[in-house]
Amino acid sequence: MKQEIRQLRAMIGASGRIAFLGGAGVSTESGIPDFRSRDGHFEAIRAFGQAPEVLLSHGFFMQHPETFFAYYRASLLVTDALPNRAHAALAQLEKQGKLTAVVTQNVDGLHQKADSKNVFELHGSIYRNRCMQCGRAYGPEAISESAGVPRCTCGGIIKPDVVLYEEGLDPEVLQGAIAHIMQADMLIVGGTSLAVYPAAGLIDYYRGNRLVLINKSETPYDYRADLVLHDSIGEVLHAALETENGGNEA
Repeated sequence: MKQEIRQLRAMIGASGRIAFLGGAGVSTESGIPDFRSRDGHFEAIRAFGQAPEVLLSHGFFMQHPETFFAYYRASLLVTDALPNRAHAALAQLEKQGKLTAVVTQNVDGLHQKADSKNVFELHGSIYRNRCMQCGRAYGPEAISESAGVPRCTCGGIIKPDVVLYEEGLDPEVLQGAIAHIMQADMLIVGGTSLAVYPAAGLIDYYRGNRLVLINKSETPYDYRADLVLHDSIGEVLHAALETENGGNEA
């Protein structure tokens, strides 16, 4: 691992426009469960009788809003988690002027909590919610502190700004993410199995020669990477930045 950390450090040092593409593995290190994992799948079926992909679909939301919100509160609406070493390292790289954008599949807002500024949230955010009838904006407490289906003062349903299955990504967010990945001289991909599309397809827009994959398990894109580390994204980035700043290698 020490050799890979040194190699990662060197790649970061040689780069000036780094983009980061991250998935659920970044947040699980903050204690947020991955609903797409095997455990998450079985727990959803056990408690709610359906797979996560059904419970979090647009059609299910429209037809069974009470069950949708019960599952949403139990599985996605986590507001007390704290950023981990991965979030802190990425925010540090941005402050150093090396990292230009964080592109995340997560909806928990932890990158912003760590003080990252340029964050593209492909799947939305639990912190933005809007009435489907009048458009009034609400914070997450409008859902977390309510029972059943959360309602606006006008009577409309308050819908989370989270991209559900059967819904498309925000075109502006997607285009911004693509632009930064295309312009990057280094792309770090971490905490994702690269199995969720269209997010996983964003890696195809990178044309450079510093593609780094950091994930505990193998991904379908490992063979294309210039450096692969099968380890904790938080530990790897923390160690690489410690080394860069003159600390001890992990």
